[in-house]
Parts: sequence; structure tokens; C-alpha cells
Amino acid sequence: MNQPFLLHVVERLESFAGKLPATIQKPILSELTPLKELFLRQRPPRFLLVGSNKIPANRILATIFDSSVLDDDSDPGANSAQWSELKIADRGSVSFLDARQQSVAVTIEEELKDRAADIILFVDGGESARGPRKGDVENLISYAQRTDVGVGAKIICLSIAPKAKSSRGNPDQLQHVLESKPALRDRLLGFVSFSSAEDLQHGPQKLMSILARELPNEARIEMIRISRNSEGQHEVAQILVKSTTAICTAIGAQPIPLADMPILTTLQLVMVSGIMYISGRERSLRAATEFVGALGANVGVGMLLREGTRALLKFFPGWGNVVCGMVAGAGTYAMGRAAIAFFLEGASIKDARKTYIASRKRPQRPLLLKPKKQQKQRTGAK
Repeated sequence: MNQPFLLHVVERLESFAGKLPATIQKPILSELTPLKELFLRQRPPRFLLVGSNKIPANRILATIFDSSVLDDDSDPGANSAQWSELKIADRGSVSFLDARQQSVAVTIEEELKDRAADIILFVDGGESARGPRKGDVENLISYAQRTDVGVGAKIICLSIAPKAKSSRGNPDQLQHVLESKPALRDRLLGFVSFSSAEDLQHGPQKLMSILARELPNEARIEMIRISRNSEGQHEVAQILVKSTTAICTAIGAQPIPLADMPILTTLQLVMVSGIMYISGRERSLRAATEFVGALGANVGVGMLLREGTRALLKFFPGWGNVVCGMVAGAGTYAMGRAAIAFFLEGASIKDARKTYIASRKRPQRPLLLKPKKQQKQRTGAK
């Protein structure tokens, strides 16, 4: 399932939303926004390297990202004054720009005008026990204040001292120095050390967790696929399920018998394939359809009877539409929960089916689906 298909789905939804009442249009379009950012505008995350120039870029990147999964064609040390791409085999890629050499400042400025950075990585090489060099900090402040670096680009500090000097770096001193600078204080996301064997074991996981949480939506999917960060996977999957459920609930409540079935079905399959993609698999509507079928969610007569019931209810104004919306929302939410259990939590298909059935039975809050008459009655009662 490629991006042109996803774009077609979104355009179709936006066209459908344009025919709905204004009170429904806005919620649907607002829920589409995170989906578009995450999947349609998806791109590699961009990192600006600032700070100590004593450690080569290829060593920094090989330390951050497990060197065993780097693509053989990647050359992290090439074109240091230009945006370069680092490929992570079978997962994705990241872009980086090395701004640690003053001699390439003009070139760096041109590169930043072309593409802004998402995160500034401040590298502390541990050259001094008294903390980072004054020039490195001043350079960091200079880039942090530039508008072309990226609107509100955050800063992560990396302590990557050479093994022979690992005992000389002082992470606490580094934190104290940087937090004392007003231009940096509110933009610091964290301090991650790679100076000891223990740091090398836990540092990458801590860093990936911060990145999966703090990167802009456009770059989060790529980072989550690269890092396999469980927290990030679940967070984005929940956004996907929430937004898709809200859209299906709103569409399902509209008095258009049977006409919404293709839209709802496509949305549900796109949601499941999105969760598959987050888990590290490739997007596939066919695989999503097979998974949904294995749940027993759309098998033959059962599917027709359920959708037929929804269609009949739509002929009853007011609460009939509410019930239809809740049915559509509950089914979508249940599919999403089952997909998370199977693809992200490692549950068996049998347990995923149990999750699906249990989730369908939970009462779902009807989003913006109260009939106007009922709303007026409640308002009058107050």
C-alpha cells in the first residue's frame, strides 16, 4: 500500500466530509490531520550535529544506531557539510548535517535554508573534566537561536567520550552549564551518555525513547520503525486507532444507508495496515484483510447481517443514527485493539480475537452524535 493510495483515501474522505453538516465536518477533518502528518507527509528525521568535533560523525552515528543494522551502502562520514542520509537496513533512514566545523558555517547555513533540522544533537567529547568547551556551547546557542534551524528545534546532549578518557567527562557539569543558559534551558530534552559499558547498553534505548516521543509527526514513523521503540509504537498506534474510530463513528451516524460501507471498510483496513507498518512490517491491504478476516470481523453472512442492521437503523431518525455510529465506532476500535495486541504485543491470533470480541462489548462514547432534539431537552433540563 503506497502513499498515492493513502492520498486517494484521504481525498475521498475529505470529499465525503464536505457533503456532511458543518458540525460533523470539523471533527472529521481535525482527526484526519494527525493521520496525514504521520503517514502522508512521512519523511526521515533530521539531526543537526553541534559541539565537539573530536569524534567523527561515523562513530557517533554507529554508537547511536546499532552498527550491525547499518546499510552497507551508507557512508556516515561523507559530505559532512551537506545533509547526508544514513540507511538502516530494512527499517528506514535518517538525515544528518554536521555543523561542528566553523570552516563550513556558510555551507551549513545554505543547507538549513533548504531543509530545517528536527533535533539538535550536542556532542560532548569529554575533553575536559570541567565540562564542555566554551566555544562549543556558544556555537550551540548560535544554532539554537537561528530561525532556519527549525521552529523550536529541541536539543539532546550526547556524552560520547573516547574510551581512554571516559572517566574525565562530567555529565552533571555538562547539564549544569547548559541549563544555566536561558537560550537553551527550555529546549533541552535530555542528557544521554555513551561513556561506559553500562551506558552503551542503556543509552541507545533512552535516546530512541526520547526521539520517538519528541520528533514531529512527519518524522516519528520512520524513527519508530528504526528504533522498534515499544512506547513510541503504542503511542502512535493509539493515535491511529483513536482518529480512525472517531471518523468511523461520525460517518456511521450519518443517514446514508449502505453508502458508507466502502468508506468504513477501507478506513478500518488502512488502520490495521498502519499498525502493521508501525510494527516494522510492510503496509499491505491484503494482509490487513486477512487479519481482519481471521478475527471473524467480516466473514460472509455475519458481515452482511451486521451492516444490514446498521442500514435499517438509519431509517429511524435521532437515536437510530446514534446507535449506527456507535456500532461503527465500536467495531473500528475493537479491530484496532486486536491489531495492537497481535502486531505490537505479540499476542496469538486466538488471543487477538478475544481482544476484538471483548473490546466490541465496551461502551464507546458517542462523539458528537447526540440528536439535536435530545441535546435541547438536556439543555432545557439544566
